[in-house]
Amino acid sequence: MVPILLVLLLALLLFGVGFAVKALWWIAVAVLVIWLLGFAMRSTNASGGRSRWYRW
Repeated sequence: MVPILLVLLLALLLFGVGFAVKALWWIAVAVLVIWLLGFAMRSTNASGGRSRWYRW
């Protein structure tokens, strides 16, 4: 009984890790697209210098 439970627990763990990794990939792609859009749409400021679209 214990080996079956261990295999089931391992399968559930691997399924959860796989789902989390896939979700993280989609989040990373969304952040990259937003960053590229912000990088492409930045404008110049009134003094003629380049301005950053983000604030750190």
